[in-house]
Amino acid sequence: METKENIRVLIVEDHEILRTGLNLILGRAEGMEVVGIVGDGLSAVDQAMALMPDVILMDIGLPVLDGIEATRLIKANLPDCRVLIFTAYENDEFLFAAFAAGADGYCTKMGDMNCVENAIRTVATGAAWLDVRVANRVLTNVKQTAHKPQTSNYSSFGLTEREYQVLELIVEGLSNKEIAERLVITLDTVKSHVRSIMNKLSVHDRTQAAVKAIRSGIYINGNSC
Repeated sequence: METKENIRVLIVEDHEILRTGLNLILGRAEGMEVVGIVGDGLSAVDQAMALMPDVILMDIGLPVLDGIEATRLIKANLPDCRVLIFTAYENDEFLFAAFAAGADGYCTKMGDMNCVENAIRTVATGAAWLDVRVANRVLTNVKQTAHKPQTSNYSSFGLTEREYQVLELIVEGLSNKEIAERLVITLDTVKSHVRSIMNKLSVHDRTQAAVKAIRSGIYINGNSC
């Protein structure tokens, strides 16, 4: 999704003081416009559909509907809407659940507002964002996994060698066009492989495919197990 002159942001946060502070600070940030503020996950889904924001700043611990489920519903209906998780939770369970639900970034509340603004601008361009605290946890997790015996590989999911190559590049963050150029195949062929990969891994989008590849041990630091 191309970045517009003003990034339209929907804030989803159940704590009133933090919600008000985010509204004031982001509302004054250059190139940003706060188009809505809600305090629960169900309202987030409703307002996302009504306002069509560019980026949703999404808490996880929300009443009525949690932020992960709200993200899943929003991305199912508005795949081009970028969702940036903004939470105090740093554990792997919430991290991987968020990305499996379709989140485009993960930012913790331990950082400063400059970090939040940078994260919003980054995901608005179509790139992903990982808070440095989360990135370190993911790196540690991958290193630990790399030293454990692995029982699964790409063939156990029914992936062909070419599909694994495509999946590997998806995990590395390449677009379909970039994958086509890297593997010297057509864009239509890449799209066909991506559809097949998602079907075989029982996921609904590229992010979920990448997360499952890492969690299941299909992809570890660029190597199949």
